[in-house]
Amino acid sequence: MFRKFAFAAVLVGFATTSFAQDFPAKTVTIVVPNPPGGLVDMSARIVGDPLAKVLKQSVVIDNRPGASGNIAYQAVGRAKPDGYTLLASYSAYHTGNPWLMKDLPWAPKDFAPVALVTIATNVITVHPSVPVNSLKELVDYLKKNPGKINYASQGNGSLSHLGTELFKQQTGTSITHVPYKGSGQAIQDVLAGQVQMFITTPPSVIQHIQSGKLKALAVAGKSRHPSLPNVPTTAEAGVPGFELEAWVGLFAPTGTPQPVINKLTQDIKLALEQPETKTRADAQGVEVRYMQPDALGGLVKKELSYWGDVIKKANITLE
Repeated sequence: MFRKFAFAAVLVGFATTSFAQDFPAKTVTIVVPNPPGGLVDMSARIVGDPLAKVLKQSVVIDNRPGASGNIAYQAVGRAKPDGYTLLASYSAYHTGNPWLMKDLPWAPKDFAPVALVTIATNVITVHPSVPVNSLKELVDYLKKNPGKINYASQGNGSLSHLGTELFKQQTGTSITHVPYKGSGQAIQDVLAGQVQMFITTPPSVIQHIQSGKLKALAVAGKSRHPSLPNVPTTAEAGVPGFELEAWVGLFAPTGTPQPVINKLTQDIKLALEQPETKTRADAQGVEVRYMQPDALGGLVKKELSYWGDVIKKANITLE
């Protein structure tokens, strides 16, 4: 009996190794939980093009927006775990939705980390009509005028929503939330002055900051943004401790053979190391940052705990 089991195990191992050696034999699809043009879609395309050259197979970007990312997450979670269907996961969805929704149709355990691909430090912006010129002045103004300023977000549960709630908690201020369906609509109203504050990733607002249509008060990271060299960090601007980075990582359905994940992460690393990849990312205001599967898994675990605390304290729910 033992010999039969041992022989069966050898056959399974051989089949898995053989499959991995042949991978990929067809098109790889990256499912994006957002419409075209945003950070997640941009990140998927930044890595997708050079990855196709490394894999020597087509890489297709499949946008499936809706339901706060749940349509795409559910689709990938139920996909065949063979490495041909990957999820471009957005940090706020991956580590926020499990706390925001009681009947979530997926769980973080449904996805195996493959690689982190991009990081985008958020920038704190206000409409020129707000009578402040620094982050410290903004905090003082908000404390003297509680609830007078409205802030935009890309939607309930988005990082701009959770991040601004974190900002409120850390600074002891009161700001009214106005959710939108994506950054495009939010930016229109911020530019018009109907909403006065927006914390978001640079790609959405760099051109408006450079043209003077928005005031950038600080970037919420450890270092200044290369496209906004004159904008101080939050620590430099007098609000140390407030940091907000959005990340995009690639995940496979749980159960995907480890040799396939190993090959994918190695090839993604190669794709991200190409000079043209960095050039393209820099031009769009995002940072290419590779992270291997174990480290990405650790990041997810850490942020699940972190954002869980923020969401509970702010009493945020999407139900």
